[in-house]
Amino acid sequence: MEKDPTGTMPLMEHLRELRRRIIWSLAVFLISFGLCYHFSAEIYKFLAEPLMQVMREQGVADPHLISTDLTEGFFTYIRVAMFGALFLSFPFLAIQMWMFIAPGLYKSEKRAFFPFLIVTPILFILGGALAYYGIIPYAWRFFLSFQQGADTGVGIKLEAKISEYLSLVMKLIFAFGCCFELPVGLTLMVRAGLVTVQQLISWRRYAYVAAFALAAVLAPPDAITMIGLAIPLLGLYEVSIIASKIMLRKKKHEDEEVQTDTEN
Repeated sequence: MEKDPTGTMPLMEHLRELRRRIIWSLAVFLISFGLCYHFSAEIYKFLAEPLMQVMREQGVADPHLISTDLTEGFFTYIRVAMFGALFLSFPFLAIQMWMFIAPGLYKSEKRAFFPFLIVTPILFILGGALAYYGIIPYAWRFFLSFQQGADTGVGIKLEAKISEYLSLVMKLIFAFGCCFELPVGLTLMVRAGLVTVQQLISWRRYAYVAAFALAAVLAPPDAITMIGLAIPLLGLYEVSIIASKIMLRKKKHEDEEVQTDTEN
């Protein structure tokens, strides 16, 4: 990328570089979408399996989801393909963002920010995995426990709609994935000087309340799912404080090395 005599990049060059990164990101997303659409049936089965498993445990001979719209089956495959494409292309999207930002950073700043590039997709996948394997099965068992047989006078039997079920399970997976990015966001804010470690510590009690409030908004209205999201958020907040302290310690050490080299 060309720079002017002052060492800064012209605005138009910034815009061209941004356009280039957006085009690459869209291209990778579309390729990922095509690949995931080819395997959309398998992705759909993967997302539906937690509910199917719980229904089998409760003696349902033919567990299934229902469709009440002629086009719902088609759009189901589109939605699951987009869901898979977002997960598949997320690391590349993070790399493109990094490649756009990196030229404007000093060498020491690049070293400091590079670990975040690696940690971001890992934390996102860990959050989604916790939702799928750790929270969703227990939440589905809780909700299905309210079913009643016809002998009670008013029978309650689940006939889950495909679109509503997928909306709920995708929302949970993405909510957990995004919430697991909390250490990255807070540590970057500390690095940028927007907040301090002391402020994060003093805000701890408010952060705990906010974690439960956020869990109540994002999670279904049952105690298991809300606690299952709130507890990791509390732990991630504490991890953010520890990571920020380590990052500041390393930054201070790097600044001392740069100052020593300058004096020499």
